[in-house]
Amino acid sequence: MKLGIVGLPNVGKSTLFNAITNAGAQCANYPFCTIEPNVGMVTVPDERLDKLEAMYDSDKKTYAVIEFVDIAGLVKGASKGEGLGNKFLANIREVDAIIHVVRCFEDVNIIHVDGSVGPMRDIETINLELIFSDIEVLDRRIDRTKKALKGDKSLAAEIALLERLKAHLEEGKSARSFERDEDEDKILATISLLSDKPVIYAANMKEDDFLGNIEENPFYKEVASIAASESSGVLSICAKIEEEISDMSNEDKLMFLNDIGLSESGLDRLIKESYSLLGLISFLTAGKQEVRAWTIKEGTKAPQAAGKIHTDFERGFIRAEIISYDELMANGSIAAAKEKGLVRLEGKDYVMKDGDVTLFRFNV
Repeated sequence: MKLGIVGLPNVGKSTLFNAITNAGAQCANYPFCTIEPNVGMVTVPDERLDKLEAMYDSDKKTYAVIEFVDIAGLVKGASKGEGLGNKFLANIREVDAIIHVVRCFEDVNIIHVDGSVGPMRDIETINLELIFSDIEVLDRRIDRTKKALKGDKSLAAEIALLERLKAHLEEGKSARSFERDEDEDKILATISLLSDKPVIYAANMKEDDFLGNIEENPFYKEVASIAASESSGVLSICAKIEEEISDMSNEDKLMFLNDIGLSESGLDRLIKESYSLLGLISFLTAGKQEVRAWTIKEGTKAPQAAGKIHTDFERGFIRAEIISYDELMANGSIAAAKEKGLVRLEGKDYVMKDGDVTLFRFNV
């Protein structure tokens, strides 16, 4: 999974990126400090792997990973090349989802590119630039499809869809909010539309506000209202707290979070929100050699899940031997679970579930 961290300059993007990835991206109080995107890999915490490792006495443990990309700050006019606009937009095309950091704090010592804090205005600035870029992409696609129409009349429906979407975008609405059926969705999936990417709005707050009544914070309310209107995710976060705990051991981190009344870090909440937003789950493989978590889309069937491990597994799929993680733990070992008949044999139509501990049988 690849998540792009975006936002206006000086909203806390790079501070948050540094904190959650320990990648040491440059961070400074002036626009365009981030020019080339910084990339950091983060493991997805999963205590199930820790317990499986102990059960199987495994030699190796491999967590799922998320790639975070810190993308240059955007300004008004980016879709026309203002600031680092074209570079910024090209980097967004490559991510699975967007973490849109929105400044929700006042600080006279930190410059705001528009002179004042205004989450609704800031969100609109970036959303409009993505929409303007998408309109240009659609115009080119419509032109190409109209030329091809002369030899293929079946393309008329696609042109009608693209023109309907263009009208929707011209009203200032993102492609995310455009209603489409399953067939239309397949067509739009072939076009890299920036405003169609799933979004989590990260409301970056001052420590006092973050630890207070978040729901009553007027800046957070603005962000939450926009997120609700487009079925996007929203997350309150304090980049400064994340920065403070980034170098701590797990034990010290938990102690610190407990002391300030938090049960988990912003990174952990962000990972959960990302999985939920993208409809992702993890199945597990376990043995003496390795225990490992594999990330798949909800609804993935067993052969396609096997293909995540190796294409040969999918091509020669015979069956999957599956037990839920909870059942395995309750029985103490895979041998005990097998004796009770709890290890199921599943075929090609089986839909994988989160926490399935799986052994694939295949033949090529």
